[in-house]
Amino acid sequence: MNHINISDILKQQKLLFDGGFGTYYAQVYDTKELPELANILYPERVSRIHEEYVEAGAQIIRTNTFASNTISMELPWNEVEENIRQGYRLAKQVADENDVYVAADIGQIPVENLENWETISKEYVKICRTCLEEGAEIIVFETFADIEDIREAIDYIGNQAFVILQFSVNQFGYSGSGLSARNLVQRAEENEYVDAIGFNCGVGPGHMQQVIEGLSVSGKKYLTALPNASYPQLVSNRMVFKNTNLDYFVEKVQEMLKMGVDIIGGCCGTTPAYVRAMKEAISFAQPEKVLVENEPQIKQEPEKNPSFYAGKEGKKLIAVELVPPLGSDDQVLMDAAHLLLKSGADVLTFPDSPSGRTRADSVLMAEKVAKETGMCVMPHLCCRDKNAIAMRSQVLGAYINQIQNFLVITGDPIPTMARGDVKSVFNFDSVGLMRLMNDMNEEQFAEAPICYGGAINQGRKNLDIEIARVKKKMEAGATFFFTQPICTRESVERVRRIKEETGARILCGIMPFVSLRNATFMKNEMTGIGVTDEVLARYRADMTKEEGEETGVELAREMMALADDFADGYYFSFPFNRVYMLEKILQ
Repeated sequence: MNHINISDILKQQKLLFDGGFGTYYAQVYDTKELPELANILYPERVSRIHEEYVEAGAQIIRTNTFASNTISMELPWNEVEENIRQGYRLAKQVADENDVYVAADIGQIPVENLENWETISKEYVKICRTCLEEGAEIIVFETFADIEDIREAIDYIGNQAFVILQFSVNQFGYSGSGLSARNLVQRAEENEYVDAIGFNCGVGPGHMQQVIEGLSVSGKKYLTALPNASYPQLVSNRMVFKNTNLDYFVEKVQEMLKMGVDIIGGCCGTTPAYVRAMKEAISFAQPEKVLVENEPQIKQEPEKNPSFYAGKEGKKLIAVELVPPLGSDDQVLMDAAHLLLKSGADVLTFPDSPSGRTRADSVLMAEKVAKETGMCVMPHLCCRDKNAIAMRSQVLGAYINQIQNFLVITGDPIPTMARGDVKSVFNFDSVGLMRLMNDMNEEQFAEAPICYGGAINQGRKNLDIEIARVKKKMEAGATFFFTQPICTRESVERVRRIKEETGARILCGIMPFVSLRNATFMKNEMTGIGVTDEVLARYRADMTKEEGEETGVELAREMMALADDFADGYYFSFPFNRVYMLEKILQ
C-alpha cells in the first residue's frame, strides 16, 4: 500500500508538499467564493493549479477539500460528499499523470455551539470514509487546535492510510484551544494511528522555525512544517500575502529541515514560486531515519501538593459555596466567610457569574477572602465568557496570588433576553479547559501544580453519558468532583453508580432549602436540581424562618447519611449565604 511506500521513502529522503491552494486560487481567479466550490463548478481550474504545483516540484499535492464540510460550505451532506469525491479525483488524476503522491486534505470544521460537537465528530468520520472509498492512501488533517475532535476519525482510519496531523499555533506557540505546541505534539504522539505530526498555517516561516526549535520530539513520528508565506496585509479591504520573501522563506525552511523536519511545504500565501524555490535550493537527502518505539514515560512527582484535600485521607471533606454579590457590597459574603473560620470547612468556593448573570469576579472574590481569612479558596472557572487567551491569563493571575484550587465548568447559557447584546464565547467546554490547565501544570506549574476538578450532573437522563464525561475529565487531570445537590434516594444511588464505575473523588452536593418558596423556586427555575414533590411536601407556606431552616437541616442530614458509605465529602450551597446552618448539620 502507498502509506507503506511513503514510510519507506521518508526513511531515505525528505518530501516536499505543495503550497496554499486556497489563497493561490483566490489570487489567480480573484474570487471571494470558497475554492472548494470549484471542484464542481470549475474543475479545470482546480486541475490547472495542481499541475502548476507539480511542475514546480511538489512531490505530494493536497486535494482541494480543506473546507469541504457541511458547516463551511453550508450544503447538505450529499452535496459535500460529491464535492469531496470530485476533489480527490481531480488531484488523483494529476498525481497519477506525474508520478507524485496525493493527500486527501481535511480542515477543521468551524463549531460555535458546543452541542454540535458530537455531530461534528461524526462528520469527520464520514469525510474520512468518503476519502478512503476514493482510494486515499494519505490523509492530512490541517490547521487543528487539538486532536480531540478527530480522535474518532483517526481511529476509523486506523492503518488504512498514512495519517498526517498538523496543528495551527500562534507566534508564541499556542493553539486556539490554548494548548502549547509541545503538548499538542505529545498528545498526537500517543495515538498509534498518526504517522506524521507537525504544523501548518497560523504563522510565517520565522515563527514556525522557532516553534519547531522549541519542541522536544520523541522521534516516534515523522515531523512536518508548512508555514504561511508571511503575515497578510490589508489591501483594498482584502487580506493579501506579499510574495517578496522567497529567499528568507527558503532559508527558514532549510533550518527546519536541519532540526529534523521530514516533510516541508507551504500554507497560506505560498504559490508555485515558493515550491519551486524550495525544490531548487534545498537538499532533500534524509539522514538515516529510524523511528523510535513507544517507551513508558516516567512522570516526575511535583514537589508540593496545594490541593484542598492534601493530607486529609479518611476525612469527609467539606466545601462551602459563597456566591459573589451582584453589586459592589460584599459585606454579607465576607461576614459568611469569617463565620466559617471555625467551621471545619476545607475549602470555600465561588461561582463564576452563575446562570449567565453578572456577579463579582470569582477569582478576585476568592483572593480577597483568602487574604482576610487565610482559608483555602476555590474559584469556579466558567468557559462561557472567555477565550483560551483570557482563561490562561486568569489562571496565571490566580496562581501568582496563591490560588491553586479551581472548579472547572462549561457554564450556564446566557439568559434569552440578553443574547441579542451579550454573546457567549465557549472557546471550549470544561474538558477542553482542563486540558489547557493540565498543559499549564506541565509547563508553568510543575513544582506546585494547580488542582482542579469538575461538576457532576447525576440528573442527566442518560447516566452513561455522564459517566463517560467524568472519565474524560479525569483523563484531563480532574482530581475531584462536586455533584449537583442530592435531594432524593434515587439521586444518591445515581451518584453511587458514578463512584463505582469511575473511582472518582466525589463531594456530594447538599442544598438545605430554607422555605417552601425557596424549594419551589429551585424546582422550577434552576436546572440540574431534582427537587421532587416529596421534598416540597416537607415544607409549609406558614413555616417560621427557624422551622424552615430546621427542615433544611433534617433533609441535609438524611442525604448525607444515605451517601455516607461512598461520599468523599460534601459540597454545601446555602440559600442566601446562611452558612451558620453548617454547624447544625455537622453536629
